[in-house]
Amino acid sequence: MNGEVLVRLEDVSKFYGDVLGVNRITLSVGSGITSLVGPNGAGKTTLLNLLAGLIRPTRGRVSVLGCTPEAPHRYLVNIGYCTQYDSFPLRLTVGGFMRTQLALRGLPPAEAESRAARALARTGMSGAADRALAACSKGMRQRVRLALALAHEPRVLLLDEPLNGFDPLARAEAAVLFRALADEGRCLIVSSHILHEVDRLSDRVILMQNGYVVGDGSVAGVREELHEHPLQVLVCCDRPEWLAARLFAEQQVSEVRLTESHNGAQGLLARTREPSAFFLLLNQLAAAGELAIETVAPVDENLDAVYRLVIQKETA
Repeated sequence: MNGEVLVRLEDVSKFYGDVLGVNRITLSVGSGITSLVGPNGAGKTTLLNLLAGLIRPTRGRVSVLGCTPEAPHRYLVNIGYCTQYDSFPLRLTVGGFMRTQLALRGLPPAEAESRAARALARTGMSGAADRALAACSKGMRQRVRLALALAHEPRVLLLDEPLNGFDPLARAEAAVLFRALADEGRCLIVSSHILHEVDRLSDRVILMQNGYVVGDGSVAGVREELHEHPLQVLVCCDRPEWLAARLFAEQQVSEVRLTESHNGAQGLLARTREPSAFFLLLNQLAAAGELAIETVAPVDENLDAVYRLVIQKETA
């Protein structure tokens, strides 16, 4: 933990009737980038919703900068929450949506305008301020959600799967932004199920499984110890056959299969034992204009086995 405690959970549990959300979690988090990592259903989003004050714990206490959700006017000013869910009024423009949301928070028009402009600039969306939300890609809408979370300059940012929908270049840009925000003394709590992103991005990793915290520390280099469990990745792009040949030529994959995504986009499924080098090559190809990449997403059927190995390593 870095310096001052900004976020604290004390023996926090949340049950939905008889269903466990999270159980007996005690954590202190300071500035920097802390990642919550674990398979789907591990309790990551429940924990973020508790921190955002959207739900209340069944037992225990949640506080941010010493304030609790019982005083929302003081609590919420310190928090920016970027969810993974889309619920935009699609007829509005990007800038119009931002200004409307900030006005609803009580800001006068001039301040709402300036804060919206600053937040959109930080997330690389200034050029899309006049674009209708309906015409924005999934990645662009994700940037708008991030801009909205940043607009009131909170000390604590809660980011639920924040890189969903980003191509490799956008992921790299987001990582630079997150590091800059952390270097300003903010606390970023990021949920992810993608191990290679956590490895590169985080100062601290909290491993979750079945509603419990089962590990706390760093998983740097963990992929080198998981060589027998190659990561499977879906890449949707404009030249899947060319990419397959290039990946084999660079010895970055053990298997490639051409496929289509759910929306009919052409792509390939690749298995790699060297995810860092694999994603670096995708970044380089996209940056050089050799490949137009629409989606990069792990679809690892062995992901639960990978987490079990990580958890065993971290808790040994």
